[in-house]
Amino acid sequence: MSSRFESNDMHRALVESVRAWSHSVLAQGASERDAQARFDPCIYRRMDTDLGLMGIALPDSLGGLGLGIGVTILAIEAMSEVDPGMAMSYLAQEVLFSYQLYETWASEGAEMPQRHADTLRRRPVTGLAMTEPDAGTDILAMRTTAVPCEGGFVLNGTKQWITNAPVGEAFLVYARTGEGRRDISLFLVEYPCAGLERGEAEPKMGMRSSPTGMLCFRDCFVPEDALAGRLHGGVSSMLRNLSSMLRNLAIERVALAAQSCGIAKACLDIMCDYASSRRAFGRPIAEFGQIQRYLGEGFAKWRAGRRFLYATLEDILDGHCRASLDADAVKLFCTTAAEEISRCAIQVLGANGYSCGYAVERLHRDAILLSIGGGTNEALQKNISRLLTHRRAQ
Repeated sequence: MSSRFESNDMHRALVESVRAWSHSVLAQGASERDAQARFDPCIYRRMDTDLGLMGIALPDSLGGLGLGIGVTILAIEAMSEVDPGMAMSYLAQEVLFSYQLYETWASEGAEMPQRHADTLRRRPVTGLAMTEPDAGTDILAMRTTAVPCEGGFVLNGTKQWITNAPVGEAFLVYARTGEGRRDISLFLVEYPCAGLERGEAEPKMGMRSSPTGMLCFRDCFVPEDALAGRLHGGVSSMLRNLSSMLRNLAIERVALAAQSCGIAKACLDIMCDYASSRRAFGRPIAEFGQIQRYLGEGFAKWRAGRRFLYATLEDILDGHCRASLDADAVKLFCTTAAEEISRCAIQVLGANGYSCGYAVERLHRDAILLSIGGGTNEALQKNISRLLTHRRAQ
């Protein structure tokens, strides 16, 4: 059974365009960008100039195409078949920044300040600053503060592991604005800004074409209209389950599951092609039982994960009450499957898989991050267990 996205001619055509563009343009130099840990702003900008991908979820009034966040996630899946690192930077911009900023104001039923609207129309490289050195999964332990002052707020603190931080021009920043544990607010901070320092790109195991780094705020003044949504409303906005859409963290988890599906498909394709052409003992290795197990189980996991992904995405768009539970579960399943499938692809290719001559070793390194970012898989297991036992107790 096809999902609504696969049966929609416009959605299908757009995704196929993204896939074709990724294999013809994004594939050029993908291994070199990884080896050099280099973000390529020219290639990144071509996502918009060639395909119009920036802002596709936003309404026409903000210069977007109004196609919704679902299509953005499908584009991320297709892009991740070739260069998950560049897809990660795109995810940070479109899902974590643009979509969240737009939905923050839409969910409040308030008019978006002109400066926020102008930033969305301008399409700078952006990111979301939530994680801190001592506050990852436990977001309520964050220490970055925003103290009210005449005309605005003064920010102090450090954010770590922020996608696009070394190259970003605008960030959504979570900061503590009161004494209460949930007194956290969201701010739009644009770079350059006095008191804001962007750190160098962190050396990483994978996703190396997507720069990750620190943001340091030292008496960083932002005006009153930098506040996104209500004062102290950051956590409620971040965790809110609205009838029309599951917001923020759950959407990020679905997007990371989509990245996992893209990686899994790429590894399956490479594994199948290699097993069909590589011969041992006079016949293709695809005829050996051990290899058939890798291919068969890999396909089943990818296919199941993709069905789960699309079903969960549809539930989120329809506002179904199980969406939060399924968003955690689909990330848990798909990220695990991507790691397993990419590891099996390395095994099928043998020494070729372990070398840099084939993409599977790079894709495997990229896949590992997805079980850490956006809520670790251990945290998701805890969430799922808590939700299931709570429902049984009712």
